[in-house]
Amino acid sequence: MTDTPTHCPYCALQCGMSLGGDAAEPGGPLRVTPREDVPANRGGLCQKGWTATEMLTVPDRLTSPLMRASRDAPLEPCTWDQAVDRVVAEVTRLQGAYGPDAVAVFGGGGLTNEKAYQLGKFARIALRTSQIDYNGRFCMSSAAAASGRAFGMDRGLPGPITDLGRADAVLLAGGNVAETMPPFMRHLTDLQRAGGALIVVDPRRTTTARQADLHLQPTPGTDLALANGLLHLAVSEGLLDEDYLAERTGGFEAVRTVVNAYWPDRVERITGVPVPHMRETVRLLARGERSYVLTARGAEQHARGTDMVTAFINLALALGLPGRPGSGYGCLTGQGNGQGGREHGQKADQLPGYRRIDDPAARAHVAAVWGVDPADLPGPGRSAYELLSALGTPDGPRAMLLFGSNPVVSAPRASAVEERLDALDFLAVADFVPSETALRADVVLPTAQWAEESGTMTNLEGRVLRRRRAVRPPAGVRTDLQILAVLADRLQAPGTWSEEPAEVFEELREASAGGPADYSGITYERIDKEGGVFWPCPSEDHPGTPRPFLDRFATPDGRARFTPVEHRGAAEDVDSDYPVYLTTGRVLAQYQSGAQTRRVRPLVDAAPEPFVELHPDLAERLGIAEGAGVRVASRRGAATVRARLTDAIRQDTVFIPFHWAGEGRANLLTNPALDPMSRMPEFKVCAVRLEPVLTPDDEGAGS
Repeated sequence: MTDTPTHCPYCALQCGMSLGGDAAEPGGPLRVTPREDVPANRGGLCQKGWTATEMLTVPDRLTSPLMRASRDAPLEPCTWDQAVDRVVAEVTRLQGAYGPDAVAVFGGGGLTNEKAYQLGKFARIALRTSQIDYNGRFCMSSAAAASGRAFGMDRGLPGPITDLGRADAVLLAGGNVAETMPPFMRHLTDLQRAGGALIVVDPRRTTTARQADLHLQPTPGTDLALANGLLHLAVSEGLLDEDYLAERTGGFEAVRTVVNAYWPDRVERITGVPVPHMRETVRLLARGERSYVLTARGAEQHARGTDMVTAFINLALALGLPGRPGSGYGCLTGQGNGQGGREHGQKADQLPGYRRIDDPAARAHVAAVWGVDPADLPGPGRSAYELLSALGTPDGPRAMLLFGSNPVVSAPRASAVEERLDALDFLAVADFVPSETALRADVVLPTAQWAEESGTMTNLEGRVLRRRRAVRPPAGVRTDLQILAVLADRLQAPGTWSEEPAEVFEELREASAGGPADYSGITYERIDKEGGVFWPCPSEDHPGTPRPFLDRFATPDGRARFTPVEHRGAAEDVDSDYPVYLTTGRVLAQYQSGAQTRRVRPLVDAAPEPFVELHPDLAERLGIAEGAGVRVASRRGAATVRARLTDAIRQDTVFIPFHWAGEGRANLLTNPALDPMSRMPEFKVCAVRLEPVLTPDDEGAGS
C-alpha cells in the first residue's frame, strides 16, 4: 500500500509521520516513518510518536458498547441500538424533569477541529444546554486570557516554529520541551548553534534546563514577581524600546509605576533567583533584533495564571518584541489540538471562530449557519472545574456526556471529582479504552482512534493540518461524528449532522467566517497543497497568516495593551503542617492522564510508575531513602509513590508527574483554586507534607 501521510496523535507539535502497512484489514500492523516535510519535527519523533500505532491494538481496546442496568450493576456488552436508546431516554427524561441544563457535555483538547465544532453545536442546539466545557481549560486558558487582553487575539506562537532557530535569545518560562515535545528541541539547538541564548525558568533542573545557557530556578508560584523584576531591570538599565512603546502600545506608564517596586534585591528574596542571573537574562533578551518570551504550563497553571502570563507579556512588549518578524511572545500549546479545540465551541463562553457566546452579532452569525433562532442558543455556562464540581448537586447537571477526556485522573482534587461523577443520575463516555472515567459510566461508546478517521488539527503555530485515515476501525466501533449524528437525529435536533469530516469542515469554515479564528479560506485541498495553512485565513485567495500582528494588533485601536499586575503568591502557601511545595508535570514516556500511554508496553517499560522527586537534603531530614515508599499529603488528600532523589530540584519543593491513576495520582493533592479570569486551577503549586511508608515491596525486601 502507499504510505498515508498524517500527524502524531499526541502533543501540539503535531509531528508529521507516514503510516504504512496493510490497511485492508483493521488491526493490521502499521509502520511509522517520520516525515521530513513537516517543519515542526523535520524527520524527528519522540518515543511516543514511534510507538503511536501500538495504541490501535491494545488488549483492552473497546469494540462494543457497554452498559450497566443499574448503578450497582457491572458494565456489560450491549448493541449500539441499546446504548443509543439508553442515552436518548436518559437525556429526554432528565431534561424533561429539570430543564436543558440538566445535561452537561465535557470535551477534550485532542479532538479534531471537526469533532470539537460538532460537539459544541450538539450541546447548543441538540441538547440546548449551556453546560459545556473541556479539558483544555486546564491547559491553555490562562495564556489565552492574557493574550486576548494584551493583543486582542490568542494564538500560540507568533510565527512559524522555525523562526525560533534564528532568534538571538529565547526565554522559556515553565516548560520542559525536551520531555514534553522532544523534536521542539531541534529548533532551540539551532538557536544555540547560531550563537543565540536559551534561558529557562523552572523550579527543577529539567532536561530542558540542563541544555539552557541560563537556568533561573524560582520558588514555585513566584514567576510573576520574577517577570516584574526583569522588567524593572529593563527600565533601570535603559533597555526599553521607546519608539515601539509610543507607536504600538498603550498603558505602559501604569506598568512602569508597578514594577518600580520590584527592585532586584526584593525580587531575589521573593523568588530565590540571584540578581546577576536576572540582569543577564534581561541583557540577553535585549541584545539582538530577534528575541522570544515563551510561557508554558509552569507559568500558567496557577490561580493567578492570567496575571503571571501578563507579566511576561509586559516584559516582551517593553522590549519591543511582539509584532515583529522573528520575535514576540508565544505560548506552547500542550494537547494535540489544544489550539483548534478552543476555537470552535467547546469552551463554555465561546462559539465557533473564537467568538464570544454573549456577543449578539456572533450569536446571529452562528445561528444563521445552524438554521436556528439566535434566541434559542444558550448563554455562557460553567468552566471545566466548576462544571465538574456542580455535577449531581441540586442546581447542577444530572447527566453528562463526555468525549475525549479522563477527569478522574486529570482534574484537580480528583477524589472530589469522582464523588461528583458518582452523584450523577447518568454518565455516558465515548472512548476507545476503558479509562478510569469510562469505568464509572452507565454507558460507554467505543470510538475510533486517530489513525482510523480523518480530520484537521491546529498545531501550536496556528497551522491547520490534515490528519488522514490509514486503516479502518474495528467492527463495532464508530467515530465521534457518527455518534453525534445519530444522537442528534434521535433527539430531533435542527440542522444537518454529517458523519463526514470534510462536510463538517465546510460548515465550520462558514461558521468561523469573520471571527478572530477565521478558517473560511482554508480547504482540505489547500492544506494538502501547502503543507498546512495558518489562520486567520478569511478567503481562499488569502495566503494565511503565519505572523499575526506585523501591521497592527487585534485590538480596536491596533495597539497592544499593557496591564499592571502584582505578585500575590500562591493560593496556598507552606506552613508548619504542610511545609513543602508540590509542583506537577509530565515525563517523557507518558502523556496527559496516561489512558493511552499506560497501555503501550515500551512506554510502560520506560516509565512504569509514579514517583516523587525530592532533594537529597530534604530526604535526609525526613528519613526517606531512594526508592522508598513515600506518603505525600495535602489538605485535599494523599498519594503514595516511590522516592526519586535528585539535586535538580529545590530543597523546598517536590515534583510528582500526573499521568497515573490509583493511589499515586498527583491530582489527589492539587489545589482547585481558580484564576478569576481564565478559571484555570492551581495545578502547579500547593503545600504538602511527606513521610516514609513501608510498601508491600519494601516488606518483601526486608523479610
